[in-house]
Amino acid sequence: MADFQEKKRKRRKEVRVVSNEENLEKIMHREVEKQRRQEMASLYASLRSLLPLEFIQGKRSTSDQLNEAVNYINYLQRNIKDMSSKRDELMLLSGQSFESRNKQSRNDNSNHVVIRPCLVGVEIVFSVLQTPLSSVLHVLSEHGLYVLSCFSSNVNGRLIHTLQAEVDDLALVDFADLNVYLLRLP
Repeated sequence: MADFQEKKRKRRKEVRVVSNEENLEKIMHREVEKQRRQEMASLYASLRSLLPLEFIQGKRSTSDQLNEAVNYINYLQRNIKDMSSKRDELMLLSGQSFESRNKQSRNDNSNHVVIRPCLVGVEIVFSVLQTPLSSVLHVLSEHGLYVLSCFSSNVNGRLIHTLQAEVDDLALVDFADLNVYLLRLP
């Protein structure tokens, strides 16, 4: 009988040990799952913060947020495609494809000038590598142009200046002569 009692005690002890191990596994599983849910909630909040307001109006479910993120990505892809085709059209209008223009600009150390009439007089787009803007302004002043505005940007190591200049009489401005002067600048 003592043997039977001893076996019964051992079995209860084993059940408790197994039970404790199972409980520990359940607790660990719950913690891992809780961390996963918290991480997912954080990622959804991060995604929601990246979307523009028109894509996240009101409080939405997670699936709605994901759907709106997909819509926004598709919207951006359409915009990129539209802008690429517009860029290609503009390059075609200027007589060069985008690829040939890029290859040329990498190897080209010369200045580029585009002069065209605009509402205030003349718009001059001047692409340079090293020519100082003051030299350009000096040439324009010698040709009777009064600079009203100038915007400059740096694209792939080239400075691109867009100037708008007022002219007393547009007929008196020799665009070809002005173009030659600007292209000869150092």
